[in-house]
Amino acid sequence: MDVIEAIKRRRAYRSLEPIEISDDLIFELAQAAQLAPSCFNNQPWRLVFVRSREMLAAMKGVFSRGNEWAYAASLIVVVTSRREDDCIIGEREYHHFDCGLAAAFLILRATELDLVAHPIAGYSPKKVRQILGLPDDYQVHTLIIVGRKAESLSPVLSDKQIAWEKERPERLPLNKFVFIDRFAPEK
Repeated sequence: MDVIEAIKRRRAYRSLEPIEISDDLIFELAQAAQLAPSCFNNQPWRLVFVRSREMLAAMKGVFSRGNEWAYAASLIVVVTSRREDDCIIGEREYHHFDCGLAAAFLILRATELDLVAHPIAGYSPKKVRQILGLPDDYQVHTLIIVGRKAESLSPVLSDKQIAWEKERPERLPLNKFVFIDRFAPEK
């Protein structure tokens, strides 16, 4: 599979079936993140791979309403970093961007391995910190929910989520976000 195929195949499915999470799989995903670019090669991301039944059960308490589907995760990758571990140029804190790149590389590798790797925003960073013992100076950027796409729909999905499972949500047309030479959004 080439990169464009992985990009096109990647989907944020919510109906998951369990898979075994081996050390080798964690290594594969971590190695993909490791190769992501970062400001001055600082590599500010710190990834916590949550896979034990006990820890996955504890993590159920971090999810926002509507993310109950994530209870079926076989693995949760917590993407975190500290501001001081990366470039700070004026008001620009690069650790946010660099963690996004590392997460994207990890997600594409998971896709290539025929897995679902669904990043979410619906969680409590405070609860994540408490459960994992993360210091307060680490920002939790996202949780990536990992599993295999199930053949049947999860019974906890909303009507909107079911629609998204069945068909990829519409993407913005290029003319909404691509500009040449000058920023010129439609009014």
